[in-house]
Amino acid sequence: MEYRRLGRAGLKVSELSFGSWITFGSNLNLNTIRQCLQVAFDSGVNFFDNAEAYANGASELMMGEAIKDFRREDLVISTKIFWGGKGPNSTGLSWKHLVEGTKGSLRRLQLDYVDLLFCHRPDPNTPIEETVRAMDAIVRAGHAFYWGTSEWCAEDIDAAHQIAHAINAIPPTMEQPEYNLFQRHRVEEEYQPLYLKYGMGATVWSPLESGILTGKYNDEIPPGSRLHRHEELRNRLTREKILKVKALENIAHELACTLPQLAIAWCLKNPNVSSVITGASSISQLQENLGASQVKLQLNDDVMHAIEEILHHQMAHA
Repeated sequence: MEYRRLGRAGLKVSELSFGSWITFGSNLNLNTIRQCLQVAFDSGVNFFDNAEAYANGASELMMGEAIKDFRREDLVISTKIFWGGKGPNSTGLSWKHLVEGTKGSLRRLQLDYVDLLFCHRPDPNTPIEETVRAMDAIVRAGHAFYWGTSEWCAEDIDAAHQIAHAINAIPPTMEQPEYNLFQRHRVEEEYQPLYLKYGMGATVWSPLESGILTGKYNDEIPPGSRLHRHEELRNRLTREKILKVKALENIAHELACTLPQLAIAWCLKNPNVSSVITGASSISQLQENLGASQVKLQLNDDVMHAIEEILHHQMAHA
């Protein structure tokens, strides 16, 4: 397992991290979660991601119990604040909800602090300056070491930095965007000036495009699967993507790896990616995903070029 700096920050995170959205959201069994965290930790993972919204807070409760098995100093724990409840001030990035949401997360996690704290989405109803001041106060109070954003546009992230500089506040350190073989523009193009100007770190999520890059949706959408349950995800499954997934499977076969391993390893090849957040619904799936660290070493220029050829080729709609 390689450890990478979180952008220009001094913190080092495992190149593969373990996210709780899938595992904790679908299977709230403490023993399974403990086993997953142990397998990940034994493989070198030190970064574990969560959010107040996952399983309506139950995800943080379970993680709080499971991480008692480890030394706190050995872990990098993150959570994200935005969707906290149904009240008018229980969502968004107001100073009130950011502070109260953070304290609620810390109670559920049974922690004095998290290492990383994210603004889970942009909030058009709250001035960016208010959010910057609130996050600065949270970090200075010792509730988090670093703060960042998730799915913010580059313009808003730049504004947050400008405001932080103007008022002598702590600026955001990292962003958590979606990134995979099919979702590339924001990480590779839109954010490019932010890496250069601010040394922004990127902890990317959905490396398998909600399971599409596993190949399990090539023939049908299995009952009970994520795409079966969520229409907005189902709309992403196009004939064009299925044909490209099948072509990518051939490359994975040539490398003697699985398609998920290839897809995750491809994300790791981006030098601006600090960590790729992986999820798993079973121990075997987690172990498979963790194998991407080794597959990354096989992705030479020829393989990367072959992948690009597939992604940029307009597949025939047969």
